[in-house]
Amino acid sequence: MEGMRHCKGVDGKMDIKVLGPGCNKCKKLYGEVEAALKQLGIASTLAKIEKIEEIMAYQVLMTPALVIDGEVKVAGRIPSAAELTSWLTTAAAKE
Repeated sequence: MEGMRHCKGVDGKMDIKVLGPGCNKCKKLYGEVEAALKQLGIASTLAKIEKIEEIMAYQVLMTPALVIDGEVKVAGRIPSAAELTSWLTTAAAKE
């Protein structure tokens, strides 16, 4: 997992990944993250990671999972809007 951790994306923006094989919950989490970023006005790089090998590199056993700047924030469930907003604003404040 150490090789996967990093603070920011290559362009200096917050780096966010939604991990999952493309199931409905994974798609929903991606949409909710995208909407929250837009609402909050936070610049970021948002990516879907669907390859099982890449997901396993984060030591995630359940999907969907959310990774913000290399740190797994949640796995196996969709976080509440309040949790998501808190994580995103906290990470943005570290920039």
